[in-house]
Amino acid sequence: MSSDLGEEAPAARDGLLGLAVVSLLAGAAAGLVGALFRLTLEWAEHLRDVLLARVPAGISGVLIVIVGCGAVTALAAWLVRRYSPHASGSGIPHVEAVLRGLLPQAPYRLIPIKFVGGALAIGAGLALGREGPTVQMGASIANLIGSRLGRSAEDCRALLAAGAGAGLATAFNAPVAGAVFVLEELVRRFDTRITVATLGASAGAIAIARVLTGSAPDFQVAPFPDPGPGVVPIYLALGVVAGVLGLAYNRAVVWTFVAVGRLRGWPVELRAGAIGAAVGLLAATAPGLVGAGDTLTQRALTDQYAVAALPLVWAIRFGLGAISYASRTPGGLFAPMLVLGCQGGVLLGHFGQGWLGPLTPDPGALGVVGMAAFFAAVVRAPVTGMILVTELTGSFTLWLPLLAASFAAMLVPTLLRNPPIYDSLREQPER
Repeated sequence: MSSDLGEEAPAARDGLLGLAVVSLLAGAAAGLVGALFRLTLEWAEHLRDVLLARVPAGISGVLIVIVGCGAVTALAAWLVRRYSPHASGSGIPHVEAVLRGLLPQAPYRLIPIKFVGGALAIGAGLALGREGPTVQMGASIANLIGSRLGRSAEDCRALLAAGAGAGLATAFNAPVAGAVFVLEELVRRFDTRITVATLGASAGAIAIARVLTGSAPDFQVAPFPDPGPGVVPIYLALGVVAGVLGLAYNRAVVWTFVAVGRLRGWPVELRAGAIGAAVGLLAATAPGLVGAGDTLTQRALTDQYAVAALPLVWAIRFGLGAISYASRTPGGLFAPMLVLGCQGGVLLGHFGQGWLGPLTPDPGALGVVGMAAFFAAVVRAPVTGMILVTELTGSFTLWLPLLAASFAAMLVPTLLRNPPIYDSLREQPER
């Protein structure tokens, strides 16, 4: 297909106009569902905090939390197994497989199962991101609307990709990152019809979502000054560290996912319940460390942690992210990755201040760049990561550090032949 719209036949141009109109409608629907999912998660996490504050002290309270988290996680796993197996995990590998023709589109009951299962799992405290459910739900919603309106199979595939981008845009209030993610990660090529549909869907999604969730960036940070070229070596070093840690995280997620999947004598609900119970134990003793992690990221960016505590918090979240994804309940990887990248960057900034003094950039700036670098190392979609972090924080002065760190972070695991996380997960069996 030509990427030059002017070379297309009139019929193709007419078809493109129809696709553009449908993409706005599909994006608006995806944005509505995604915004409601965000609000549901906020309510669920608030409810978890309230309940944790009300459980009795001592062993009895800890046991209540363990059993409660285990039961809720098991329920989420049961819903997935019983009604929509493709709703497990992030959903992004499934969307990619459908776009490549490796799998058929899942039945549309996936949408409510992804919504409810994701709210249960993340509400129970698992370290999972909201973007996985919103991406897969958005893709399914857009495909459903396209098919009901009689669009061709080719247009329905374009809408599937566009809806996925709309879902990501809604998850993080990041419309440009959502659109770029489709081209860089999902389809990995420029295609006129997919590009037009993706831009329309992201615009429609954000227009609706911001009515419900507002337009402020997800993370509030003070403006950072323009960095000079002298800081490039520091950000290159950050990228190398992020590349090594991202490679380790990829391997930990895949290894844990495979290891838990090998417990075939255990029903999936029992496996998920055991993981939920372990998360419940952590929630009972350190409630601030569980969940998707947005509060942890905000605290790190605004320097609200004792430096001595950051390595332990980072290590706990590293393990929690891997074990949470192994539960195979609905939930994504982005938000947990952002926590690790941010905390790693902030920690490196504090260490650098001890070694280099005022030559070290602000730890908050290193935290922002660390999010993009870790994302590049794990997902191998550096442009998406840079734009996503910029939209999440409103930090438009850090493009040079973002480029330097993402370059190094992507180079390290690529040279070491570690595949991107979604490529690895797509090769794993459903159960």
